Amino acid sequence: MAVYSGPIKIAIQANKYRRNISIGIELSKLIVEYVKGTNIDFEVIIPIPLGENRLKERGYNQVGTFAFPLSLIVGVHYSAKSLKRIRETNPQVGLSAADRRINVENAFLADPEFVKNKNILLLDDVATTGATLSSAAEALQKAQANKVYAMTIARALSRN
Repeated sequence: MAVYSGPIKIAIQANKYRRNISIGIELSKLIVEYVKGTNIDFEVIIPIPLGENRLKERGYNQVGTFAFPLSLIVGVHYSAKSLKRIRETNPQVGLSAADRRINVENAFLADPEFVKNKNILLLDDVATTGATLSSAAEALQKAQANKVYAMTIARALSRN
């Protein structure tokens, strides 16, 4: 995981906001050795899903642009449909830590038929407070996933 600044920030923002989806392949290459070095045992990679409105607006899930290539490189299943965002949430940018948790609380639903008893690597692009990953992981655990590991490309550091 890198600090969300400099070239990493530029790449993530280009992937997310400027439709430069080819950057996703390069981002997957950045984390493949880290993922392999963790020695965690996972069977499937699941990207944090977007809400329907944001997906229609953007046209793609930016996390999928690096999650899918990563799944191919490490040889595990990729599933973009086993975790859904069941309600639209506001962008997390500019929200306090408490507001971030409230914003994504109960925002996700996992497919128990798919995730039950599986070890899952949950991926997102940037973590600030971890609220989105925590909420999504809770949904996977409620659907009886065996283990849920969470990882991001970058971590936004507090300005304080």
